[in-house]
Amino acid sequence: MFVNFLRKNVYAAGVLALFRIYLGWEFLKAGWEKLAGPEPFDARGFLVGAAKKAVGEHPAVPGWWADFLNGFAIPNAGFFNFLIPWGELLVGIAMIAGIFTTFAALMGIIMNFAFLFSGSTSTNTQMVLLAIFVLVAGANAGKFGLDYYVLPYLKKYTGKTFARELETKAH
Repeated sequence: MFVNFLRKNVYAAGVLALFRIYLGWEFLKAGWEKLAGPEPFDARGFLVGAAKKAVGEHPAVPGWWADFLNGFAIPNAGFFNFLIPWGELLVGIAMIAGIFTTFAALMGIIMNFAFLFSGSTSTNTQMVLLAIFVLVAGANAGKFGLDYYVLPYLKKYTGKTFARELETKAH
């Protein structure tokens, strides 16, 4: 019943728009600070520090995540130096504009969980919680955004394209 409320109710869409815009602003701000800061963004120190938090009596980072950091993330820190700020910026823009909202919320949750797995709580926990509501609501979360215009167009276009492909294969 609550899921139906999130997915269909116009008042829920209004509250979700507030969640979405707040989340978007936080992501946009974080990405912009990394891209336009006085020094180039470098995730290497954060990644190395996170990997070190996997040891001790009460590790803040799971061992499997530390293995990922040591085996993939740290050796490819340059990739993450690009991915993190641009990912944050693009998720922020999409969430504020309400375009591809569900996908943007999913990408935001993935980034927040990456930070949580790395031992950094900050605002990540509340952002995950709000993004879950946006994700569960689906298209209703973007009702007061560009999704209202884009999703019906995509549904109509992809539906016609799929029907044409079936028709062509049938002949």
